[in-house]
Amino acid sequence: MQKLQSQGVHHITLVGADRQTSIDFWEGVLGMPFVFEQPNLDKASESHLYFDPGDGRLITIFTDENRKPDPRRTPTEPGCVHHIAFSVSRVTFLQAVERLNARGIKNTGPKDRGFMDSIYFNDPLGLTIELASYRFEPPHGFTHAEVLMEAHHVRVKRGDYNIAEVHLADAIQSLVERSRSTLSADRSPKNPY
Repeated sequence: MQKLQSQGVHHITLVGADRQTSIDFWEGVLGMPFVFEQPNLDKASESHLYFDPGDGRLITIFTDENRKPDPRRTPTEPGCVHHIAFSVSRVTFLQAVERLNARGIKNTGPKDRGFMDSIYFNDPLGLTIELASYRFEPPHGFTHAEVLMEAHHVRVKRGDYNIAEVHLADAIQSLVERSRSTLSADRSPKNPY
């Protein structure tokens, strides 16, 4: 038996209301370029809008002019989507609350997640959106996921509750030491002063 190996998220498709609500939110609030539109090939009465979330992948929305926005929270039962998180730069993150408040969009304000910071708010259809900003940059040649996996091992070995900045720093050091050679015979920490 063989796995079907995933190589990344291709796209996420959501059921929207009318076309303009989707454009106003996904491009007008989150800055995702509206890249193309065509009919929903499985349901001709709907349109299929495509947005670029910033990495060249796609967020797509099925729209129907007969559907109206309903801001009640989307279901969170098993099998339902709880929220979708989008990566934002640190400078954007620091402006997010002010920019959401200027539009009258209720939000949680910044939340400390140990390895990242988050802000949550709902889209016009009640889906929770997270703006996430990592607190670290992975070393060259590594991904955020690889640093987090290494930080997880550091955290578990130490018996700590959740990943914190110290685990990230130590994970980054460990990854660099394992992947980069040196002419030094001793790589242990030193105090040259």
